[in-house]
Amino acid sequence: MVPPILIHPFRPTDYLPTLDAMRRFTAERQPAAADEIWLVEHPSVYTMGQASREEHVLTPGDIPVLRTERGGQVTYHGPGQVVAYLMIDLRRRHLTVRDFVSRIEDAAIDLLAGYGVAATRRPAAPGVYLAQPDGSAGAKIASLGIKISRGCSYHGVALNVAMDLEPFSRIDPCGYPGLAVTDLRQCTGDAEPDVAAVAAAFGRVLAGHIESKT
Repeated sequence: MVPPILIHPFRPTDYLPTLDAMRRFTAERQPAAADEIWLVEHPSVYTMGQASREEHVLTPGDIPVLRTERGGQVTYHGPGQVVAYLMIDLRRRHLTVRDFVSRIEDAAIDLLAGYGVAATRRPAAPGVYLAQPDGSAGAKIASLGIKISRGCSYHGVALNVAMDLEPFSRIDPCGYPGLAVTDLRQCTGDAEPDVAAVAAAFGRVLAGHIESKT
């Protein structure tokens, strides 16, 4: 029997110690270990995926730029964003990487729907975007980048809740020049959304989708 996913409460934490902890958890985890979701908020930092190109980092200024082993291109993490790190044994849950990514995206779409925000996917561009009236994908609201090691995932998904979005203008978000980026605050008009409450809800929805048998 697969143990239920352990969801860690939302907390602020620096990026590099969290990255080291994810790597250590994944390298040392035992077959019977429970899967975990870590809900965090980082100080301002740009992170680059393993295939990221330097030309997509335009004018970072005083914001650190760190390269990692996750998939995806360059993105920004900062206050007001919920990052969910997903330490999931995909083999034990009989999930392909494609299935796993789809479940993460579905979870973000369902969470946003609960706040009255219609969201969708974009072909060949992982993540979650605002759904336009014609069904196309608009501004990006959640970014996704994972790493699989020995059948287990780490890294995860970042949901923009109530951010200063200006740092996104200093990069080509996810490698797309001019890509519009938004957050939940702009979509709902709520001047002060409860970021911790959104994080807790996101953790529950993510766990539900990952644990689903369908």
